[in-house]
Amino acid sequence: MTNDISHLSVLACFAHPDDEGFASGGLLAKLVAGGARVTLVCATNGDIGEISDPSLATPENLWRVRKQELRNAMAVTGITDLRFLDYRDSGMVGWDDNNHPNAYCNADSDAVISLLANAIAEVNAHVVLTHDPSGGYGHPDHKTMSDHATAAVQQVSDPDGFTPLLYYVCFPRGVFQRWWQEMLDRGIEPPFAVDAIDSLGTPDDEVTTTVDVSAHVDTKIASLKCHRTQISDDGPFFQLPPDIMAGLMGAEYYQLAAPTGATDLLATL
Repeated sequence: MTNDISHLSVLACFAHPDDEGFASGGLLAKLVAGGARVTLVCATNGDIGEISDPSLATPENLWRVRKQELRNAMAVTGITDLRFLDYRDSGMVGWDDNNHPNAYCNADSDAVISLLANAIAEVNAHVVLTHDPSGGYGHPDHKTMSDHATAAVQQVSDPDGFTPLLYYVCFPRGVFQRWWQEMLDRGIEPPFAVDAIDSLGTPDDEVTTTVDVSAHVDTKIASLKCHRTQISDDGPFFQLPPDIMAGLMGAEYYQLAAPTGATDLLATL
């Protein structure tokens, strides 16, 4: 039986517009539907993401379009407290964008950690969600946000008082493999090379918590579709039959990272 969550405050910390969607969009919708207060922090504006349709954006205005896409997505999910840190997207490992002075991977760590710690205290967050340390597929910004959010939780934690639960948002390796196999079985080209699939995602044994979000899949998918520059209706994910898509998206996965020995709150939802 689901606990009353109307008293909860949750701070979700992600690197880019759309990072919140695939792996935790259902939980965010579930929390909002249950009356929890949810605050979303987005580190970058997604400046150098893909553009699925040239009519939607240009490389020069993509950052502005993606910010609005995230606002639109959160309106669907029901999150009203949305905060941008306005760093530049760092791009994938080895890209020249990694060297841009405003790239998030080059941010002043102390400044960002302090900002996130202040946000945790301001909203009195019971739960902090962020990327897992692997960044899912190794994206520098995902890994940077994981480091910053983890340090912020450590900074505000008091063993004898207020200690938020830190959860890493996981895309388990086995789940990646199931998604890819569903695509391959239908002749759909996956978004990453098949030979990379064994190294993508969180190792399955590091996942501590599975959350049933099947009742909120429609909201999750509608919110995801707001990120139109990044996720097209004819892209690999949405080429899957709707029932398969809903089934794959109906569970989400997390790792309770801190504090050690804490009660797994998400497991009760």
